[in-house]
Amino acid sequence: MSTYQLAVVSAGTGDPSSTRLLADRTAERVRALAKYHGHEVIVTTIELRELATDISSALVTQLVPPGLKQAITVLAEADAIIVATPVYKAAPSGLLTSFLDVLDNDVLIAKPVILAATAGTARHALVADDQLRPLFAYLRTMTVPTSLFAAQEDWIDPALSKRIDRAALELVLLTESEFARKIRDESWQSYQHEFGSANGKETEINLDTDLMRLATGGSAR
Repeated sequence: MSTYQLAVVSAGTGDPSSTRLLADRTAERVRALAKYHGHEVIVTTIELRELATDISSALVTQLVPPGLKQAITVLAEADAIIVATPVYKAAPSGLLTSFLDVLDNDVLIAKPVILAATAGTARHALVADDQLRPLFAYLRTMTVPTSLFAAQEDWIDPALSKRIDRAALELVLLTESEFARKIRDESWQSYQHEFGSANGKETEINLDTDLMRLATGGSAR
């Protein structure tokens, strides 16, 4: 039996939160379907509302407080991710986008992700595909084909359960492929990495060159 780490990122601000409810409901289906496939899934939830102060501090000071650092570690070690956000003014939560802004660009490479959004009206149903999907493509993740959206009326609609089942199965199948691990093991050096990203696992950079010495205020030989 394989054991997978599932990170659930909830950007809901209420307690209770419909966003957290959608994330938890999806995580339970992932766990159940993975068990059917012979795997165990360990779920760790990141509540962004509890990290709001840390996130704003990191954006301004470039220093990452311990609580936020732990959340980033959870993402880095995850085999799969569920991201759920409320929709405000026809856009994902600023809390979520600010959290993503403080992540190193290498943290999520090739990880399978379910995108989910909640709103008070069905007019925002395309936010997950129209705005979240390009954002996570930039972060080089593997988003599952089925995104999730729940307005008030969707909670009693059987169609929501069917979409959750479909997205959960897609995530399980992508996770089983261990594509992210294979990328790190076999193709990591072929990616363009930022210096200092991925906790020091980026492509090696030779600092002992004329160009790098000049860039750091030294002089060429």
